[in-house]
Amino acid sequence: MPHDNVLSADNQQGRLHEWYVSGFADGEGSFHIALYKDVRMKTGWKVIPEFHVSQRVSSRSVLDSLVQFFGCGYVKANHPTNPRDVTYVYVVRDREDLMTRIIPFFQKFPLQTEKANDFRLFAQVVELMKKGEHRQEVGINSIIHLAYQMNGAGKYRRKNIMSVKPSETTREILRRDVGGKI
Repeated sequence: MPHDNVLSADNQQGRLHEWYVSGFADGEGSFHIALYKDVRMKTGWKVIPEFHVSQRVSSRSVLDSLVQFFGCGYVKANHPTNPRDVTYVYVVRDREDLMTRIIPFFQKFPLQTEKANDFRLFAQVVELMKKGEHRQEVGINSIIHLAYQMNGAGKYRRKNIMSVKPSETTREILRRDVGGKI
């Protein structure tokens, strides 16, 4: 693994244990694929894979510990314009950090709930993006269909952008390139 320090017990210095982090993310974390219409993108869509963990402000220190634990990401107010929202969120959006730190960690210390499936789909999307598929029409369709299978099959998404079932070409790319099932 490129960044073994993320998985090393020496890195923890008595702060967080690997299985604690995995369980904590299983309960309080989310793997999400943000999709934004963007005319500047070749396919018309901007794809942003995100891993985040949220906590009330009184437990922010554990989020700061995640920054140290993984050696990436940042902590911010979850909804800074809403004075009633007293939560903070640890966020990792950098694709390189997702590929070299977050995904390998959760492959080694797997999630135990239904969130494991969200993680599997998330990792497939990041892999497709690594191959540049988000810049191709068929690839972006594959990514959108994977994203809509995550987190309650898209029921929490603001807009439904899916209008057709995945094409056979899309299914073939998923089978060939990332072992996906659609």
